[in-house]
Amino acid sequence: MRAPSFARMTRNRKDEFMRVVEPYLSPRKTLIDAGAGAGRHAVALAEKLEWVTAVEPSEGMRAQIPHRDNITVVASMWEDAEVAKADLVICNHVLYGIPEPVPFIEKLQSSARERVFIMMREGSVPHPSSKLRERMLGSGTPPPPQFTDLFMLLLQMGIAPDVDFVRYPVINRYKDMDEALLDSRMLFGSGWDEARARTLLEEMSTRDGDEIVIDSGVALSGIAHWQPQGS
Repeated sequence: MRAPSFARMTRNRKDEFMRVVEPYLSPRKTLIDAGAGAGRHAVALAEKLEWVTAVEPSEGMRAQIPHRDNITVVASMWEDAEVAKADLVICNHVLYGIPEPVPFIEKLQSSARERVFIMMREGSVPHPSSKLRERMLGSGTPPPPQFTDLFMLLLQMGIAPDVDFVRYPVINRYKDMDEALLDSRMLFGSGWDEARARTLLEEMSTRDGDEIVIDSGVALSGIAHWQPQGS
């Protein structure tokens, strides 16, 4: 299960999303985080808002969301979630695996009174599994849908969003080598070689106390945000 290691790696990650959303925040506003993961953004935003509704389908991820008096956690896929409208709706790094993105985005928009924010990566996945594939198979991890795909889709939907690009370092931290191997194996795909992967991860990693640390480079993400149509 990736949830504990994912929560540990992302909890203090500085991805500049807060800088982009900050001008739209106030203590009287509410927000929905669609696909809240381990709650990194939901918890930070709860400090600046009246209420946050965190929608997350994964039980493992929900278990990592710290309790806050003004956060409601909803155990549901976004498509099935029954939530009241909020002033702001965010959806960060979720759309990669959504087979029908148009109704997904339409629900984001219809749930927001003031503004919608969607963040997706542009470029390769910054993860040890990508470096392992390059070393072991000669090719990186096949890229998932990109921010540019989202931007073109929004235009086709009649939405012309404001766009901010952010860059941030991605440092993967693991409690031991077995956890690093598990995390990489789950994202690697076919052609996995456990012994070879262990050797390469040992070469790629450093230690910080008891933790194994792997520098996965710099991620580039785009944030599309707009005022909902008809609001």
